Amino acid sequence: MKERIVILGGGESGVGAAILAQQKGYDVFLSDGGSLAAERRRTLKSHKIDFEEGEHTEELILSASLVVKSPGIPDSAPLIQKIVAKGIAVISEIEFAYRFIDKAKVIAITGTNGKTTTSLLTYHLLKTAGYKVALGGNIGRSLAALVAEGGFHYYVVEVSSFQLDGIVNFRPDVAVLLNITPDHLDRYENNFNKYVTSKFKIIENLTNEQAFVYCADSEPVTEEVSRRKIEASMFAMSASNNEKLSAYLKDEHLIFNYQFMQDEKHYHIPLSEISLIGKHNMVNSMAAVLSALCVEVPIEKVLKGLKNFKNAPHRLEFVKEIDGAAYINDSKATNVDSVFYALDGVKGDIIWIAGGIDKGNDYSQIEKLVKKKVKALICMGKENEALVNYFNGKIDKIAEVDSAKMAVSQAHNWAKKGDVVLLSPACASFDLFSNYEDRGDKFKRAVSKLNKELKSKEA
Repeated sequence: MKERIVILGGGESGVGAAILAQQKGYDVFLSDGGSLAAERRRTLKSHKIDFEEGEHTEELILSASLVVKSPGIPDSAPLIQKIVAKGIAVISEIEFAYRFIDKAKVIAITGTNGKTTTSLLTYHLLKTAGYKVALGGNIGRSLAALVAEGGFHYYVVEVSSFQLDGIVNFRPDVAVLLNITPDHLDRYENNFNKYVTSKFKIIENLTNEQAFVYCADSEPVTEEVSRRKIEASMFAMSASNNEKLSAYLKDEHLIFNYQFMQDEKHYHIPLSEISLIGKHNMVNSMAAVLSALCVEVPIEKVLKGLKNFKNAPHRLEFVKEIDGAAYINDSKATNVDSVFYALDGVKGDIIWIAGGIDKGNDYSQIEKLVKKKVKALICMGKENEALVNYFNGKIDKIAEVDSAKMAVSQAHNWAKKGDVVLLSPACASFDLFSNYEDRGDKFKRAVSKLNKELKSKEA
C-alpha cells in the first residue's frame, strides 16, 4: 500500500512537491484553501494528482502519514495544530525535495536582504563555468520540481526563514547566511531572537564536510556564531578591510584568503571586474565567489562570470544616462536597510526618489548618509508627510509627485552631469503601483521616454 502524503498549498512549492511525491510512488493529495492558478490546476490534472481548492477537508488531510506545507502557512494555523496533535510529521518542501537528492551538491542561501542577488550570481558563476546547475527555492522554480526533473549536479537554492522552519535533515554542502535584520516578526511572535534562530536552522545539520559562509558585518549573525559550536568549515566576509577574514574589501579590490580542506589560496579581484553596484553587493559577490570556490569552480571561470553578470531587475539596476546623469532603478528597496546600502554604494551626488506606503520607517538610520550624499529628494506617493517632515531642513530641495513620469521630469530639471537619479523608495508601492516591479517598470519607461523626447529635440 502506498504511503499517503498531503500537500498543503497549491503554489509553486506545493505543486512541485506533489509532482515529486507522485514520481516517488506516494499516494498524493493536494489541498489549497484558496483558488489555484489556472496553470497549476492544469499541471495537477495532467499529472493525474488528486486535489481540492477553496477548502481544507480535514478527514482527507488527517489521513496522511506525512504533510508538506506551504511556507505561507504558519505553524500556529489551527489545521497545522490538529495535524501535529495527531502525530503526523509536517515538513517544508525544501526538506521533502532534499530527501531525494543523491549525489548532487546543494548551495543554500539565506539572509534578510541580498539573497536573491547572491543566488542569481552564484547560479551564474556555476552556469558560465559549464556546470549542470539549477536555480530554485524562494526564487523561480521549487526545489522539488527541479529534483523531479533531474539531471543536475548542483542546486543553488534561495531559502527563506519560513522554508527553514520546516526542515529536519536538510544539509546543504554550502550554507550562506548574509545578514539578519528585523523582518517578518509577526510570524515569530514579534520576537527577533526567534527569527534569528529560524535563520540559523540553515546550519543545524552541518558537519565538518560542509561549508558555512557568513557576513561578519551583521551583528546578530556574529553574536549567534560566537554562541554556537559550529562543525562546518567557516568563511567570514566583510565589506571593510579585515585581513583576518576569508574575504574582505580593500583598496578597490575584493581580497580572498581562501582555505578549504588542504587548499589555501589568495585572490585579489578588482572592483572594476564586477558588474554590481554598492558595498552590500560586494558582500553578495564575496558570498557567491566563496560558494563557487567551495565547490571547486576554477578562479579564472569565476572572474569571467563576475564580469558579465546582470542582476535581477529593480535591484540597483542601471537604466540610462541622460545629459551626463545616471538613472538607477532600485525599486526593490522597500525598507530603510536596503536604501542605506543603495545610498552608501552609489558614487556621485544623488537625487533620491523615495516614498510610497511608509511602514513605520526609522529614517534616522540613513540621516547621516542622506546629509552627505543627497542633494534633492523627490517624494513619490499619495501620503508623503513622514518623509517630508523628517528631511525638511536636512535636504536643500524637496518635491512631491504622484507618478513616475513626474518624478523623472523633476529629477531631470535638477540633475547635473555626474549626478545619480536613484529610485530607492524605502516604502511599499501599493498606493500608486501594483507592486515594486510595476513601480520600477514605470520608472524605466519614464526615463526611456524622456531620453527619446530629448533626442528628438536635438535632431
